[in-house]
Amino acid sequence: MSKLHKVFVSYHHELDENYKKRFKFRFGDVYGTIIPAGVDMGDIDPNLPTETIRRRIRDEYLRGASVTVVLVGTLTWQRKHVDWEVSSTLHNTKLHSRGGLLGILLPAYRTAYRDDKHGKDDPHTIPPRLHDNVEAGYAKLYDWSEDCGEVQAWIHEAFLRRSRVEPDNRRDLFVKNHTGSGWS
Repeated sequence: MSKLHKVFVSYHHELDENYKKRFKFRFGDVYGTIIPAGVDMGDIDPNLPTETIRRRIRDEYLRGASVTVVLVGTLTWQRKHVDWEVSSTLHNTKLHSRGGLLGILLPAYRTAYRDDKHGKDDPHTIPPRLHDNVEAGYAKLYDWSEDCGEVQAWIHEAFLRRSRVEPDNRRDLFVKNHTGSGWS
């Protein structure tokens, strides 16, 4: 089996656009270890009905992606679109089979939330549905890396896990973006 995967990249569009571009460029354009996919700023009219936006994400943008990578920045956990993209990744539909899932903690996240004394992150600052799936063993979290082989291995492992572990998609979908210092 090839280790080349179509990867949907989920992220906070306003704060982490540069990391998304860097990820797609480095691992897609330069090294060719992924086929990048995702929703770019301006792709979907935010004035469309919520269900139309969710359907478009699921049926158009996630279609054919075998793994979703969530780029976790300081406020990624607040974003309704990230929640919807992760939820859609975990569903089997006629147009899209369930995908693998992983999170990559961006350097800004590490600076803001890393507890170096205990070597742990504040789980309430990870997107909740991603956190649920880390707890379930369906997804894993990694620190940002520029190492092509390492990132490709993470993606392939997520692809393999999708058929071995049941995801946790029980959480209610976000209705709006959240605020605050963490979810509860």
